[in-house]
Amino acid sequence: MAMTSLPHSSVRGSKHMVASADQLASRAGDRIFQLGGNAVDAAIATNAAIAVVGPHLCGMGGDLFALVHTGSEVLALNASGRSGSGADAARLRAEGHAEMPFHHDIRTVTVPGCVDGWIELHTRFGSLSLAEILAPAIDLAENGFPASPLLVGSLARLDPAGAENLHELASQAGRVGALVRLPGAARALDSIVRHGREGHYEGEFGAGLLALGAGHFTASDLSRAHADWVEPLTARMFGVDVHTIAPNSQGYLTLGGGIIADGLDLPDDHTDERWAHLLIEASKVAGFDRPDVLHEHADGRKLLSAIRDRAHLLDADLASRLSTNAGHGDTTYLCTAEVGGLAVSLIQSNASGLGSWLAEPNTGINLHNRGIGFNLLAGHPAEFGPGRRPPHTLSPALATRGADLASVFGTMGGDAQPQILLQLAARLFRHQDSPASAIAAPRWALAGDSTGFDTWTSPGGPLVRIEGHAPEAWMTGLAQRGHRTRRLPAYASDFGHAHAIVLDPRGILAGAADPRARVSSVAAR
Repeated sequence: MAMTSLPHSSVRGSKHMVASADQLASRAGDRIFQLGGNAVDAAIATNAAIAVVGPHLCGMGGDLFALVHTGSEVLALNASGRSGSGADAARLRAEGHAEMPFHHDIRTVTVPGCVDGWIELHTRFGSLSLAEILAPAIDLAENGFPASPLLVGSLARLDPAGAENLHELASQAGRVGALVRLPGAARALDSIVRHGREGHYEGEFGAGLLALGAGHFTASDLSRAHADWVEPLTARMFGVDVHTIAPNSQGYLTLGGGIIADGLDLPDDHTDERWAHLLIEASKVAGFDRPDVLHEHADGRKLLSAIRDRAHLLDADLASRLSTNAGHGDTTYLCTAEVGGLAVSLIQSNASGLGSWLAEPNTGINLHNRGIGFNLLAGHPAEFGPGRRPPHTLSPALATRGADLASVFGTMGGDAQPQILLQLAARLFRHQDSPASAIAAPRWALAGDSTGFDTWTSPGGPLVRIEGHAPEAWMTGLAQRGHRTRRLPAYASDFGHAHAIVLDPRGILAGAADPRARVSSVAAR
């Protein structure tokens, strides 16, 4: 039986706003706004703080994508790292691997792009010094923070080798509220303040990564910047233009699903199971071939054109069996906005929970496993190889009406990110729900059978997970239409940690952070 939704009300502000998955991080971003910083300064500060307090989600050992609304245009930053010079798909195949290793293998670690992303954002838009912006995160790392429920839960899932590799974290965060200090992270942040990117990639962190890689990475791999300004990918849906990151991001699936859904007769009542069915099918038509077509050199516009051309494959009545020939991800999304100024949609990730379960030995910073996006099929366009960017689940979103900002929104969730964003876009822009109502509303998510990154490759096809507080009609109606369904608990992290800020025509900001993150918050003024 569906549970009653949590009480929800959007936070409003007339000057600025920040929303994130952790109250300490949101507080850091708000502090930067109060010091006179802009939305980019606040986004970096928020991300740096959650990199310290939420290493199960993100960190300096992970990647970053961001969209920036300047007031008149949308800019896109791809700060996803590249594989090391020692990357060798043939060797992995010879060792018996059919897929990239998931944990405990340095080859799944690409050069982390997060810090390059901070530096590039700050160079172009920063108004405060890095010393001011990173000060809240340094304070949290040096003086300690209380372990959140999700951090404790993520650490409990480590195997013995992972717990040993991440000993600094695992030994301190054994219970909710335990004080955790991360002196290595504090040193890394201070090195960025004093020496910029070189202080990170060519300093203590970089030296440890080279040693851990034992030849997989070279000094030139680390000296190469891993942040590029790229052209955003844009499509019209539900009365707004939605912008995202082009490939290697899977953001085109958000747009593709929206293009298809925008042409459908969606019920006005989104408790109607037909509402869920049509959006599920739009997502499947958009995404079923993702493992075959997504790679760093893919043309996002052509991918969207191909999705438009196959819109006729959608069955308005029954579940399709679309599949490729070939759980949830741990990421953090945050957004910031200032009235009359900048707005930022930023996503940053370690991929799976706590990433590769490896830590850089000098600072103790845990390393992502974004390399799981590579393919090991010989000749595949996303085949693992030197200096390549893997296909990425990370897909922030930003909506505009003409040149004006409408919203910044996004979520964590592995393969499910575009599906969650499609539901949010429909609620925010078609149904005109408030941010809090849209964020708290029940969700469905397509999933594979194991990792949260296997939606389109599971032998049985995608499973439709349905949130516990969803209407019963979703369960019975979708099953009758032929969907494989499974009900999960209400407000479970499997359905993402989504946040949104909306700017209304009066110049008032309204925002909400996801209750599924447990310690999420919005700070505004």
